[in-house]
Amino acid sequence: MNYKHLHYFFQVAKLGGVLRASERLHLAPQTISSQIQSLEEALGTPLFARNGRGLVLTDAGQMVLGYAEAIFSIGAELEAAVREQPAKGKVLEFRVGVADAVPKTIACRLIAPASQLPEPVRMVCREWKLDTLLGELALHRIDLVIADAPIPSDVSVRAFNHRLGGSGISFFAAPALLASCRGPFPGCLEGAPMLMPAAESALGKRLRNWLQAQSLRPRVVAECDDSALAKEFGRRGMGIFVAATVLERDIEKQYAVRALGATADVVEEFFAISVERRITHPCVTAITEAARNELFATSVRRRGRRGAG
Repeated sequence: MNYKHLHYFFQVAKLGGVLRASERLHLAPQTISSQIQSLEEALGTPLFARNGRGLVLTDAGQMVLGYAEAIFSIGAELEAAVREQPAKGKVLEFRVGVADAVPKTIACRLIAPASQLPEPVRMVCREWKLDTLLGELALHRIDLVIADAPIPSDVSVRAFNHRLGGSGISFFAAPALLASCRGPFPGCLEGAPMLMPAAESALGKRLRNWLQAQSLRPRVVAECDDSALAKEFGRRGMGIFVAATVLERDIEKQYAVRALGATADVVEEFFAISVERRITHPCVTAITEAARNELFATSVRRRGRRGAG
């Protein structure tokens, strides 16, 4: 069996058609079609069937796709293992994608240990939507994805979740806004101006559920996809914003705000997603060990000025 032909089949199956695969591989559609036909002849069974103007996998094609995903996943592990032992003087390249829902401060703290290895490291950082990053990961264009949620169940990417840790959340306000908050936490959130995370984000869903369970109805003045924008609005006194409790002191210092309370009932989780079942890339190893042993090791409920929830 020609593994180049298997690669062409894999691209057509994952991208949904010969034309898209030809654009990705920079090959003529006729070339890809003939190579897949050669693979079908070698295996003795058709892998695709016509469905109108498109292609669908046959039962045999579904089985071959499963094996192809495993084969190319092992190939990615091989590349990572080779990069783990770079030649003397060679710079180790580390390509990491950060899901746009991950706070920049957390992303920086998580990725920083990769730059502290004994050998020189050149990092390439990308920020996109999680589904886009997972597609890049499947094509081995990046080594790791940092996300605030595991791989969605409806995404067919052969990769593995490595939980880095989690933290409760704290509520922050500019000093002038803090002075106007009435009563102890969390009751002081009732009717208070609030900068909410995006409703479709993992944190946004958990926070809304918690507020409902507490029978609290803050006044939502803005909904922000970008947590950095929410912090900037919060610094200017537009409303109360939330962030991971493990960053409480850093956020108070950086944005000149104060924590008015915290809860451990809303947990913000973070994951490293890679094609490696067993982590071998030295940068990924450094990130996971530092996250579990340092950043999230002492993640406990902490008190703001008005107590904890």
